[in-house]
Amino acid sequence: MNTSAEYIDHKGARAVELRSDGYRAIVMPGLGSNVLRFTDEKRNIEVFRYNSGVGLSEIMNSPEIWGLPTLYLPNRFDKGILRTSDALYRLPVNEADFGNHIHGFVQKRAYSVSKMGTEGDTAFVENVYVYDENDFFYSVFPVDFTIRIRVEVSGEGLRHIVTLENDSQRQLPVSVATHTTINAPFVDGAKQEDVRLRVPVGENIVFNKERWLPTGERLSLSDYDRQYIDGTCPVLRDICNDMYSCEPLVIDGKPFRGTVMTDLASGKQILNEVDEKYRYFIIWNHEGFMNYFCPEPMTAQVNAPNLDLPSDQTGYEELAPGGTWTAYQRFMTRG
Repeated sequence: MNTSAEYIDHKGARAVELRSDGYRAIVMPGLGSNVLRFTDEKRNIEVFRYNSGVGLSEIMNSPEIWGLPTLYLPNRFDKGILRTSDALYRLPVNEADFGNHIHGFVQKRAYSVSKMGTEGDTAFVENVYVYDENDFFYSVFPVDFTIRIRVEVSGEGLRHIVTLENDSQRQLPVSVATHTTINAPFVDGAKQEDVRLRVPVGENIVFNKERWLPTGERLSLSDYDRQYIDGTCPVLRDICNDMYSCEPLVIDGKPFRGTVMTDLASGKQILNEVDEKYRYFIIWNHEGFMNYFCPEPMTAQVNAPNLDLPSDQTGYEELAPGGTWTAYQRFMTRG
């Protein structure tokens, strides 16, 4: 299996390289525990957006659009307001054009390696960030918590596990996503126009497109939306914040909760399976011609805690003091 977990230098920074059965991942603890690169060396597949000529400083300026960044408090909050059952927080408005706070902060923090090694044919690393009064964001969000991200590589692909621990005496809002950046094309020598995307869409979450916040309305699927179900959606077009509730696909006769990316010419595929806590997907591709696209699993809707809707419709949760919350997903290739 050639299974290993070791420190390497990557783009001038310390990284962890995980290898098993032809799969290789490069994890950057110092940059939000981002899985900056994941490859299937047997099939010549580059899963996440990657460019060998782009330096780490450029990636650090926009870590949301490289690799597999984990977001806590993802996407947009209206005017920066975050309402919980026991508090109201005013986050910085860092999206001035739309008057929102966007994407939280943990994707830009330096995590510490708490564990790494091998277990049988699985190579793993677990990175941790302890959020407390030492973080400058604490002045607007004074809720102590710990976030752990465990990345495993085995013959079954890459497994990504996020854990939140509430270290405070307040309710911890729970909204998590990965800003999943898939390389386009992802097969060596292939063409972007040959990539098709399947997404497990249920209902269309309607947005106010002047500020990209949900209106609270849901629509049944149109012919456009159904392209996501049947896998005919091309990624070489402008896809801007298509958001849906999650309704599992059927793959090989079995329910599959996740996305499927296919290169038509070779038949090779990337599959991203998520657990039930990821209840929504939002799709975005930076106007379509940037050689990547983002089918992003989210545990809650955009602006979820501020919506006048029940939690079973928004996906929003809160974690009580001392509580622990975990969600996982998996990436695999075939073809």
